[in-house]
Amino acid sequence: MGWLKMDWAAQEWATADLGDRRLNRRLVKVAGQLAAKPMASIPAACGSWTDTAGAYRMLSNEGFDWRDVIEPHARCTLQRMAKEALVLCLQDTTELDFNGQSIEGMGPLSYEAQRGMYLHPTYAVSVDREPLGVLDAWMWAREPRDAQGERAGISESLRWIEGYERLAERVANLPDTRLMQVGDRESDMLELMQRAQAMDWPVDLLVRSQHNRVLPDGQRLWDEVQAGESLGEIEFAMAARPGRKARVVKQQLRVRRVVLGDAGATVPMTCVIASEMVAQSGIPQGEKPVCWRLLTNREISTLADAAELIDWYRARWEVEMFFHVLKTGCRVEALQLASLPRIERALALFMVVSWRIAHLMRMGRTCPDLPASLMFDADEIQAAYVLNKKSPPAVPPRLNDVIRQIAMLGGFLARKGDGEPGVKTLWIGLQRVTDFAAGVKFMRDPEAAGSCV
Repeated sequence: MGWLKMDWAAQEWATADLGDRRLNRRLVKVAGQLAAKPMASIPAACGSWTDTAGAYRMLSNEGFDWRDVIEPHARCTLQRMAKEALVLCLQDTTELDFNGQSIEGMGPLSYEAQRGMYLHPTYAVSVDREPLGVLDAWMWAREPRDAQGERAGISESLRWIEGYERLAERVANLPDTRLMQVGDRESDMLELMQRAQAMDWPVDLLVRSQHNRVLPDGQRLWDEVQAGESLGEIEFAMAARPGRKARVVKQQLRVRRVVLGDAGATVPMTCVIASEMVAQSGIPQGEKPVCWRLLTNREISTLADAAELIDWYRARWEVEMFFHVLKTGCRVEALQLASLPRIERALALFMVVSWRIAHLMRMGRTCPDLPASLMFDADEIQAAYVLNKKSPPAVPPRLNDVIRQIAMLGGFLARKGDGEPGVKTLWIGLQRVTDFAAGVKFMRDPEAAGSCV
């Protein structure tokens, strides 16, 4: 199943129904072209005027909307989820800045003068952080504030509750899989917890606490938990992120079962506070200690249970990586389309492409010994080595070996202490590999190769 051959796209959209078979075929073709050159514009990725015009016609077609594009992929995502005992459903919101472009339907962002829209996906990953796909999404543009400073439209916080309800609807299709919705501080809403309890918790909840709430006995939530005895200590390696170097984090865990809400609508929850041990961790100067206050409906009684919960919350970084691929790798904020519905259709496509890139990178890390031929065809494997001025191996290479070769084409140095490549070097290298492989195919068979690019 080669990256260039579009087999993966045909599988993800096998059940697509855009109302016309030609549109279904065009969808698969455009997805494959965008995945092969994620940083390129639509015309550059399509490679010819005929394909470019076809892509723009598809995105302009009002006979379907973005949900019709994402739903076939969501069904494939459910099939992957069914193989897992527990799936983390990560939700988060990101701004898409289209300021300076004349796109009909855009609204204000964090600053009222900025123009753009918001995206809030549900991104499914395994407990081992393998990206499984995009289950759902919300896309919207804000209304401008009126003279009184009020903004029309429904409350944006409702997306967290609706997201939970939509996950609950999926549960019937996953009898052997437990789901957990994971959110940042924005999702710390009593209304969300109350709704989940009213539904009898079909999906578990894990949110980062934002409010130091008053408990029924008058005590403050965080103070009450912090006053308890330590359950134990954990240690993990925190990867490097922008403005912060990689380092080892040592935390002390405290756990308390609490009751939130007033007498009319109380919700039992477990609060876990993971506080970094400053003296033991050796925190770099100017960097804040890592402290997480988490709420979950699950009951936690042992250090192992609490440590597992912390590990699941740390997996929330995968949705940040997904946004990074979408915005920096696929450059969706540079899309030049005339209206919000067209942007939404394009975003649905690019979300699946971004998942594909993230999945490829993660598979190289978690399943390094898989045959590279599962993800790349022979020409792509050859290109990865030849472009690095190396002879292709005599025996079939491992997936991780080929991924590292591709990332080296994107700037990954592969030094002893560099660890595994990230998504940026991978997507840059992929473009060079796919271009080279396309050239090899053309030299071998000009007529057949012409239909692939």
